[in-house]
Amino acid sequence: MPRDPYQVLGVAKSASQDEIKKAYRRLARERHPDANTSDPKAAERFKELSTAYSVIGKPEQRRRFDRGEIDAVGNERPQGFGGGGARRGGGGFSWRPGTSGAGTSGFGFEDLADDDIFADLFRRAGSGQQRRAAPQRGADVRATLTTDFLTAALGGSERVQLATGKHLSVSIPPACEDGRTLRLKGQGHPGGHGGPPGDALVEIKVKPHPILRRDGLDILADVPISLREAVLGARITVPTVHGKVSLTIPAGSNSGNTLRLRGKGLPGKGTAGTNGNGDQLVTLKITLPDPHDDRLKSFVETWTPKGEGSLRPE
Repeated sequence: MPRDPYQVLGVAKSASQDEIKKAYRRLARERHPDANTSDPKAAERFKELSTAYSVIGKPEQRRRFDRGEIDAVGNERPQGFGGGGARRGGGGFSWRPGTSGAGTSGFGFEDLADDDIFADLFRRAGSGQQRRAAPQRGADVRATLTTDFLTAALGGSERVQLATGKHLSVSIPPACEDGRTLRLKGQGHPGGHGGPPGDALVEIKVKPHPILRRDGLDILADVPISLREAVLGARITVPTVHGKVSLTIPAGSNSGNTLRLRGKGLPGKGTAGTNGNGDQLVTLKITLPDPHDDRLKSFVETWTPKGEGSLRPE
């Protein structure tokens, strides 16, 4: 059953004639068979579109449709018992390559004569010239590549397989963010009629690191230390994206204290780092021994620290 012309053109029944014409022009550009040579249903959809416009594209025809005198394809509706059967009212449309496009005299393209795209399109068809299909760019293809935290931080190369079956080497830039999409030119689906191929769009997914986290160009890390190291101070080894480095824990350190390793963040224009890198910020976390040390428990039971009452002021 033919669809309602307003629905086909995607306009409200209250739309103005200008709005209907603009909707038709836009859809006709998108759906014309010469612009969709690989779609076997393009001619059918274009015929439906043009038929709809032939019914409501002219004010008088539109009024007759709105009054119920003609149907969705322009046929006369039976009026009482005096008619001689239904006859064609609004015309209709058919399309064949190399023909004029108008199937009957009820509808033509005079409304579109001022549009250069349509004027050229139908002038070629009307003259009987065989229009050469225009080159079409190939479709893009999307893929997801999962990489580790350090490769995303410093850059590297990974392999990915596309939906087309092609395997590609993907160069991951330094300081690559999770969710970033890299465009590989010309690696998508092939173009049509001599057109260029599409691109491959590869979304990067970064696996989390067990210790390190990212904050812009800076790297954050929570590092556990013992009570002894916190009280007396120590030198410990901590991981960075550039490898392990030595860090000095000052005596009397507390949980939550943050130490800065300058230039040990991600490559780039860091504001506080050296050589354009960000920094690594190490937050200390005092960890009590496990299993519990009875000697530590006995010591604490007999120890009264100075200023203990000021820890939780009222």
